[in-house]
Amino acid sequence: MSGKASISQSSTGFGSGALSHVYIKHPPLRCSIPGSMGLFYDDGTKLLISTTSTQVFSWKTVPFSPLAAPTTDSISEGPILAVRFSLDEKLIAVQRSNSEIQFWLRETGETFCQKCKSESESILGFFWTDCPFSDVVVVKTSGLDFYSYDPGSKSLTLVETRKLNVSWYVYTHESRLLLLASGMQCKTFNGFQLSSGGVIRLPKFEMVMAKSEANSKPVLADEDVYIVTVYGRIYCLQVDRVAMLLHCYRFYRDAVVQQGSLPIYSIKVAISVVDNVLLVHQVDAKVVILYDIFADSRAPISAPLPVLLRGLPRSNSSTSRSNGRESENSETSSANYHETIIYGDDWNFLVPDLVCDVANKLLWKIHLDLEAISASSSEVPSVLEFLQRRKLEANKAKQLCLAITRTVILERRPVNMVGRAMDVIVTSYSLSIKTGSYFKGTQAERRPTGVPNINNPEAGTDVSVSQTDGRGKSIKFESNSRHDGGLINRSSTYSASDSEDTGSSEPLKTNLDDIPEAQPSSLQPQTLGPVNNLVNHNISEQQETQLATPAISPDEMYKFVFAPVDEEMVGEPSYLVAIILEFLRSANVEKVKVHPNIYVLTIQLLARSERYAELGLFIINKILEPSKEVAFQLLESGRQNPQTRKLGLDMLRQLSLHNDYVLLLVQDGYYLEALRYVRKHKVTGVRPSLFLEAAFASNDPEHLAAVLRFFSDFIPGFRSTTDFCAYYRVLSEMNGTVNA
Repeated sequence: MSGKASISQSSTGFGSGALSHVYIKHPPLRCSIPGSMGLFYDDGTKLLISTTSTQVFSWKTVPFSPLAAPTTDSISEGPILAVRFSLDEKLIAVQRSNSEIQFWLRETGETFCQKCKSESESILGFFWTDCPFSDVVVVKTSGLDFYSYDPGSKSLTLVETRKLNVSWYVYTHESRLLLLASGMQCKTFNGFQLSSGGVIRLPKFEMVMAKSEANSKPVLADEDVYIVTVYGRIYCLQVDRVAMLLHCYRFYRDAVVQQGSLPIYSIKVAISVVDNVLLVHQVDAKVVILYDIFADSRAPISAPLPVLLRGLPRSNSSTSRSNGRESENSETSSANYHETIIYGDDWNFLVPDLVCDVANKLLWKIHLDLEAISASSSEVPSVLEFLQRRKLEANKAKQLCLAITRTVILERRPVNMVGRAMDVIVTSYSLSIKTGSYFKGTQAERRPTGVPNINNPEAGTDVSVSQTDGRGKSIKFESNSRHDGGLINRSSTYSASDSEDTGSSEPLKTNLDDIPEAQPSSLQPQTLGPVNNLVNHNISEQQETQLATPAISPDEMYKFVFAPVDEEMVGEPSYLVAIILEFLRSANVEKVKVHPNIYVLTIQLLARSERYAELGLFIINKILEPSKEVAFQLLESGRQNPQTRKLGLDMLRQLSLHNDYVLLLVQDGYYLEALRYVRKHKVTGVRPSLFLEAAFASNDPEHLAAVLRFFSDFIPGFRSTTDFCAYYRVLSEMNGTVNA
């Protein structure tokens, strides 16, 4: 485990001394209903469902709001094994037994049933799908039944049956991936992807299981298998309690490949995914370990720490343990106390980022503390890489990156290390520009739009569902706090960015038909670095709502890094020049356009230390790109060095900034040369008065006559202007004086 535990600076924490990289925020969504018979989670519609004998209460979990009010529907009395809403939320399906599913039309209250035809088979579960030929898939011990719903007849029609031996299954709506377990140890899997393009069958594969004893063969349970989507790639995570490992499998079009294993330190393990970061909860130890599997290392991001509860009023946390004399106060204190329990026995983690306290009917949302994670390591380039991959809190990640970069420069860290940090920033910005995500508006949470069509060759890159949307198979929470393993939730999350896998030829897509041939690779997390207290840069709230990526533009690097550092840094500016040159090198490699202000600042720093020779080489070799701003700064800095000023004049001429060049020649007293330049390049818009004033100031009547003659020939009608009349009189007076 790498990294150091850091102290979170956010709001009031409880139960862990405020040491955490992951937190849940008070208040939770309270879903306690009198007479509740159980809780269910519907991954297709993102609804948390509580049922009584005759009613169905449902809460929307996306966007997550603790104050969300439930919607109520009436159903007939009877046993309830599972509940799912149709994807358009017009129908409710209730599994009554292992042979019957009952359907309600919410608008009219009409109902119909679907039963197993054979007594030798039983229903393991069902789910709604957006396949073109099927609306409902029923998973039975004998295989799969695909049904289509007919609104006219208000009934289901059997479309297709696939015969398979099934012990249990795992399905997630966001990945549309269905895994069917079979065999004596339930470690043999048949896989299907059910998308809007049809059904794709995956190769059959087996999961790895260590043997506990010579004659003992452990049986794999569905609560040991998780489907997650990280950076747009679909993974299956399998808990091996004998080997104390978490095996990772990645799905390809032609194969399922095991891609490494992560150690676990607890018999009971749970999985979450927050903003593409894999959270492995060591439930018995009451800590969570973070992995970023985008990187090459399997090392955790930071030290294992508990989940932190934030936002709980101090008065509640202190009084929740006291015994009130009045019953009302006692009940309130008891409720408050239950809301302070971390890693309770009845916690059920819903992938990707929810956790349900079944006994107390509470739903929490899991968050990352990016500031605490960033402060937990000293590897600055790795920290920046990690932050640049965060999309859920893009603005916070961006501000942290700016603060970190400023800090390492002010601390005068080694130039090569800061150079690697610049490489990270520039590469991320370049990628965001190429993919269009830099200017793309985004929302932290959005409703899913479905899986891309597998027949569309471009669909695989259109993975835009937010991480907060990935959910999984129904979870049943019994009222006595016991949950049935066959109904545990397993799900996935989609990367909100379509740019993460640009550098890789084989990201895990939602659409398996768009996935290239399998090539083994390793599981990949990373270690992060430190950051001082977050500096709140002046990024407007409006910009914050529009950020889809934490990428930093060259303009922002100037405004929020280089310019402030220049003001704060004392001593010789050569170090800052070296850092800016590293930035320019990275920008040149990535072909990123640099804001002229950065070049201007470089000139100022070089001139401040009187390094005019180097400045000249930078201009001649175009390390500092020509621009009007650069030219004028060369002119300004060249007041003490004529050669530098000449470079500025030459740059104006090279950029064809004729009027500016002519004006400067006149100001320097070279008005006759300026006239020749005006004639040669046919410069328009020049003011004759400037030249006439300069010629008059020279007290040379021949020069004044030449200027009057030039503009009389160059500008039609000039002889009738007030300037001509005035200076012609002046010229006459000067000639009269000379003759006298």
